[in-house]
Amino acid sequence: MDWGYIIHFGIISTALLAGALLRARVGFLQKYLIPASIIAGFFLLGFYNYVGPNFGLTSDFLGDLVYHLLNISFIAMMLRIPDPEQRRDKISSRRTLGENTIALLGQYGLQCTIGLLVTAALIATVLPDLFPAIGFTLPLGFELGPGQAYSIASAWEPMGFVGGTSVGLAMAAIGFLVGSVGGVILINTGIRRGWVGEEQLHTLRSRGVRTGFLPSGEHKPGASLTTDGESIDSFTYHLALVMMTYLISWGFLSGISRLLALIGPLGVELAGSLWGVNFIFSVFCATIVRMALTAAGVSHTIDNATCNRINGLAVDLTVASSLGAISITAVSGYWLPILVLSAAGIAITCLILPWYCSRLFHDHQFYRMLMIFGTATGTLPTGLALLRVVDPEFETPVAEDFIYASGAMFFLAIPIILCINLPAYSYTRNSPTLFWLAVGISAIYLVGAFSGYLLLARRRAFSDASKFFYTKRRKISA
Repeated sequence: MDWGYIIHFGIISTALLAGALLRARVGFLQKYLIPASIIAGFFLLGFYNYVGPNFGLTSDFLGDLVYHLLNISFIAMMLRIPDPEQRRDKISSRRTLGENTIALLGQYGLQCTIGLLVTAALIATVLPDLFPAIGFTLPLGFELGPGQAYSIASAWEPMGFVGGTSVGLAMAAIGFLVGSVGGVILINTGIRRGWVGEEQLHTLRSRGVRTGFLPSGEHKPGASLTTDGESIDSFTYHLALVMMTYLISWGFLSGISRLLALIGPLGVELAGSLWGVNFIFSVFCATIVRMALTAAGVSHTIDNATCNRINGLAVDLTVASSLGAISITAVSGYWLPILVLSAAGIAITCLILPWYCSRLFHDHQFYRMLMIFGTATGTLPTGLALLRVVDPEFETPVAEDFIYASGAMFFLAIPIILCINLPAYSYTRNSPTLFWLAVGISAIYLVGAFSGYLLLARRRAFSDASKFFYTKRRKISA
């Protein structure tokens, strides 16, 4: 009998409980609103790097768990029945989609362009033998996460990038740390400087939010029953609906991959990239399932609060497991380029991103900035974890709007996906032109994002340019 996955789940659960209890008792953790899942992640980081290997327990299981839970969390979110009034607002305006897409496009353009230029500078000065594709590990690690960083960097190792997968994972690890620590700092800065609304500010300062546990005798409604327990438990019904949708998503993406394989190597490469953004297809399938349930007249069996509970479970497990899956030894041999690239990534996400997001978005500026920041440093679960600190029940449309923008961004990112190997080819074929072609394509993204920013932000584009975060109230133009 295989107890492996039960043991791993037990370890993760123990870490989550320890994180929750520490949050409830330690004033420092309460003051800075550090989520229990992030505390648990650091416990798991130490355990799987220094303790677990002595007992034959490695973090390999956590990588697969993170991948699947990410998709499950978005399915649970998209199965929720939208509020009719919010749905009319979404139909009446496409502006939010454009703003989110431009914000994402800006991060891709900045991280790709700056990462490659930093690499060129290192090669021209102190590291002439540096593998040129290392510049792309910045967007791979920060923007896409450990899965994509590992899989793409592994293809570069046969081309001469010795230890490429370790570098990719190291950049992802640093991205997670920047997202977790930097996100918490941003949240607390937002509270102090009034970037968070008064109503939400009052909620964040309540005792239950600070400790993570509600006071004795106080309860919050968490879910409603939509089934008779004699037949099937309501939570079982919702979980089964989520997993059925995930199975449909797997079948749909498998079919697309088979069709792309008919094209040849290019199609196979694109199919591999599609599996890395499986959450987009999961969202699509969840939307179809929700529409089918509505058309069949049984959408009343879906309880949004129960879907929130499933999503919350997936996010907590994902954030903790993501940090636990990081290998500390991944930084060996490349400390200088990793340090310089990380410094560039921190400057882009911690300084530039809040500045332009606060001027770009016309509503929920701080919440949307947190979501973009989390995904531009870690992965989508990092963004969701930060958003959940200020929006625990996902009552704002921020997360859902971001999902739609991610789908649009995927198609816009196809040229980047297709040119991701150009710096590596410039090394194997001794052709610097291919490297600078990749820089040029990245710069096109940057110019396009800047043009879109000017178009959408309009007069706010450079308002109070000296301010880190623009908070002036403004009228929304059509």
